[in-house]
Amino acid sequence: MKKAVILLLGVVLSISCSLGGVSLNLDATPTPQFTSTNTYTPIPTATPVTPTLTFTNTPTLVGLKSPTPTQENTATPTVSITPVFKIITPFTATATVQMVGFVSVRASAFEFYKGRKCEPSSVKLTAQVLDQNQVAYVLLFVRFRGLISGTPSEWTSIPMDTIGAGTYIHDLFSDEIKNDGFYTTAWVEYQFVATTSNATEVGRTAIFREKLKMLECTATPTAGTPTP
Repeated sequence: MKKAVILLLGVVLSISCSLGGVSLNLDATPTPQFTSTNTYTPIPTATPVTPTLTFTNTPTLVGLKSPTPTQENTATPTVSITPVFKIITPFTATATVQMVGFVSVRASAFEFYKGRKCEPSSVKLTAQVLDQNQVAYVLLFVRFRGLISGTPSEWTSIPMDTIGAGTYIHDLFSDEIKNDGFYTTAWVEYQFVATTSNATEVGRTAIFREKLKMLECTATPTAGTPTP
């Protein structure tokens, strides 16, 4: 072992001598050398940069209505309703008139004259009952009422004549009504009452007021008659 070590040292010494005094510095660290590197720098161009558009899907609400804008000063239209007038036969009872036991009532005129000298001197009143088999009589009740004073007279009861089919008529003259002598012009109020054969009431209308008027009759002198 010792021989090998000695031999190795001898080899080393011989190599050192052959190098001629060149010292070996095993601890010296080599200094790195700078290497120039060409780095490419981009040259700016005049090309505009377009931004990337991003689209967002907006959900559609089914059944939702957008409010309709209205003006603040919107004029409200005025609806004008034109009444519709129904042609009614004079004095034919309507639904607002009491008509128990009767189908219809009617007067042939609105006015007639007092007495029997001026025409028309009478008015025809007609009444139709609901049950002609049950009704035996229809009575007409009439009276005067002053146009200005409003004072009424007594009621006068007049039996009406039947013409069949439950229809009753009567031609009314002013001198048939009680207290005729106290009225020159007046309203004539009337009412209809239906009864059975034993005088049991089975129908009655309302009193018809201010529907029929009695006027004064002024006689015209006949030609050739001396005037006092």
